[in-house]
Amino acid sequence: MQFHLDGFRVGDPTIEPAASDAPRVDMPETVDVLIVGSGPAGLVLAAQLSQFPTIDTRIVERRSGPLLMGQADGVACRTVEMFNAFGLSDRLQREAYWVNETAFWRPDAEDRGAIRRTGRVQDTETGLSEFPHVIVNQARVQDYLLGVMRRSALRLEPDYDLEVVDVERDGDDDGDDDGDGDGDGDHPVKVTLRRTDAARLDETVTVRARYVVGCDGARSRVRTAIGQTLRGDAANHAWGVMDALAVTDFPDIRLKVAIQSASEGNLLIIPREGGYLVRFYVDLGEVTADNRDTIKQIKVDRIIQTAQRILHPYSLDVKEVAWFSVYEVGQRLTDRFDDAIAADGTSREPRVFIAGDACHTHSAKAGQGMNVSMQDGFNLGWKLGAVLRGLGDADLLRTYSDERQPIAQELIDFDKEWSAMMAAPPKDPNRPEAGGVDPAELQAYFVRAGRYTAGVATRYRPAMLTGEPTHQALASGFAIGTRFHSSPVIRLADAKPMHLGHVARADGRWRLYAFADGNGRALHALCEHLCASPDSVLRRVTPEGADPDSVLDLRAVLQRDHRDVALNELPGILLPRKGRYGLVDYEKAFTNDAATDIFHERGIDRERGAIVVVRPDQYVAHVLPLDAYAELNAFFDPIFPRASTRS
Repeated sequence: MQFHLDGFRVGDPTIEPAASDAPRVDMPETVDVLIVGSGPAGLVLAAQLSQFPTIDTRIVERRSGPLLMGQADGVACRTVEMFNAFGLSDRLQREAYWVNETAFWRPDAEDRGAIRRTGRVQDTETGLSEFPHVIVNQARVQDYLLGVMRRSALRLEPDYDLEVVDVERDGDDDGDDDGDGDGDGDHPVKVTLRRTDAARLDETVTVRARYVVGCDGARSRVRTAIGQTLRGDAANHAWGVMDALAVTDFPDIRLKVAIQSASEGNLLIIPREGGYLVRFYVDLGEVTADNRDTIKQIKVDRIIQTAQRILHPYSLDVKEVAWFSVYEVGQRLTDRFDDAIAADGTSREPRVFIAGDACHTHSAKAGQGMNVSMQDGFNLGWKLGAVLRGLGDADLLRTYSDERQPIAQELIDFDKEWSAMMAAPPKDPNRPEAGGVDPAELQAYFVRAGRYTAGVATRYRPAMLTGEPTHQALASGFAIGTRFHSSPVIRLADAKPMHLGHVARADGRWRLYAFADGNGRALHALCEHLCASPDSVLRRVTPEGADPDSVLDLRAVLQRDHRDVALNELPGILLPRKGRYGLVDYEKAFTNDAATDIFHERGIDRERGAIVVVRPDQYVAHVLPLDAYAELNAFFDPIFPRASTRS
């Protein structure tokens, strides 16, 4: 990270100077953004918005304090990539269990009452991400994000012991308050809250907001207020889940394991962080109208006994259960993730949004619920930040539902298939008519589905924030609409080997990665255009007096060896002067790392080079030729407001 830009200061550089010395207000009358719920989606959103000190953000939570024991635990590779932008990946990896391999067990052909290992595969394919798939308790994940908020200039903390009673939106967002207290054009959403702490139980609080985001779970009151409904079906299959400290002679207890038994059901084992704790997902069978109530009352002893039978001939001696639950698999989804369609069917500017379990629910088998929820928050956070700071057109907010709802649908479709396979009994070669899933088919499907479970299967369709693939061949490894797949480079100024994608922080900025052409002339011409031309998009979108990279962060990757390039050869725009002292930023230029060769790994045209445009949430927005100035302007025109319209 960079610091000392505006002067030397001692202490922890990850703690930003406080934006204000004013005492914290219990709950203000108005806020810019009110987030309801401090789960994974709400905290990623809050962590992102906390990076913008001029935005008044509050997050309310009905619990009395931070989560102590979470249900979700799988953190996909893509989520670790996102956490790296918040400066959290090192800590996460250090504490977490790494899912390196997955083992598959099925009935022994000689003794179908016993199980044997039939396969063992690498959990994530080589090269899919520079980060691993890890396991860490949801409560710890949320602690990391709370830390980001506390270290921000806003010193943002959730307001606990507050639950939503009602959410109302004024009919005319653009009208001024008429003085009767019934409306406020700047803050058109009225939220009524009720206190849940004993000292002020049932006391109501009213706050008006520019935008409200419901991250309040599957029973979301915000979702109900905007007329959205979770639609879908339960799979009519129950699972028990427990986190246990146990002694066993099962040899794969520290691997992720999928077990199919002949007659006792199936079992999924997920080792937990710390070296001892293990999570067991135990198949409890079909759910019917007659047994649903009974299954809900199942105790942990039943879960343990079922796991012991499935593991036969191996023993399982459970010493302590940290947590357990019984649930019925279900996948549900809302039609929209915002209130952009009014009750009368007319279109309007979205002001109320929902994220995470409030708009989509998944089974635990694919490990996607928490991960997809956090990606919702990351997608929406930078867009709200841009609009509220006058650095993005209001139409940006329409793209949230348009992008995330189809992604949630794709993942639910995958989740249904994977959950059904996990719940199905293994095929019996002696009774093929009985049906079931071939264990080899289960293992093969797991391998094929690796991009979904790693969280990197998301691909946004061409739209306002995603260009057409006209020039995709210039950088075939940076597929438009997918996340920016990082690769090693050498930082020119200090010869530091690093990952190119790791320069991007969760700061709301767009990245322009300019990959040099063969002789470097097109790269120099691009730099000259962006620096001096009246038509430069960089000059147009940068607020007066702001650092030149405050909105669009230009980085260049050269083809030459770093020892063959002198800093004074670089165009001035790659050595920008910033901050109150006009200090030089030496971290804008990189060279190819011969050991990996980013140009080869990511299919970049060595002769022509390319511009790779990357959104603040790390997704590739466009690939263009180095000299495509008009196309670059045309892409950004609808995204950024003209200077005269900025607040």
